[in-house]
Amino acid sequence: MEDIKILYEDKHIVVCVKPQNILSQQDGNGSPDMVNVLSEMLRADVKVVHRLDFGVGGVMVYAKTDIAASKLSEAIRNKSFEKEYYAVVNGTPAESFGIYKDLLFKDSSKNKTFVVDRMRKGVKEASLEYKVIDTKETEKGILSLVWIKLHTGRTHQIRVQFASRKTALYGDGKYGSKTSDKKTALWSYRLTFPHPVTKKIVSFSAIPDNSFPWERFVFSDI
Repeated sequence: MEDIKILYEDKHIVVCVKPQNILSQQDGNGSPDMVNVLSEMLRADVKVVHRLDFGVGGVMVYAKTDIAASKLSEAIRNKSFEKEYYAVVNGTPAESFGIYKDLLFKDSSKNKTFVVDRMRKGVKEASLEYKVIDTKETEKGILSLVWIKLHTGRTHQIRVQFASRKTALYGDGKYGSKTSDKKTALWSYRLTFPHPVTKKIVSFSAIPDNSFPWERFVFSDI
């Protein structure tokens, strides 16, 4: 496969752009994954600290030392690790901006997450904020570009929270999009976090490639 785009690298971390349709880490089936590809590219032992779904692309950070991995994981737990995304959804949300809060249950046997109406074993609270950037009429119907900032990091959170409001992500047939594509229209746009060694707040961003449906929209900093 093509080389991975590197946004930043030092002795402790590497920040890169994950292409769509590659695993964030090995799943045991021998498919190409970011950890192995980066390790070979950089001749270093990189370690995963967060993940993106197979069909999702965008900015990721990997640790190059155990200490960096521990500190980045701690930042995620302490909510000092900020994740911003772009998504293209079918239709348009009822409100142009807002906060979605739900109770989510992950069914591991189906590898699928569901919105539920009460707290019970295995259920976790999920929250995100969003803003509709633009809406377009396309040959695939009405599509909207949405900026998203996660407050929590649940499995398939963005996908299921928007799908539950009848605005499934374009291409995400698993969660109800009428157009099923191997590439879900979800992109990790920006990561902001304290550097694991210097403690300085760093931020890295990248916009999606110029393919449908992304190319129908103009991207700018939020």
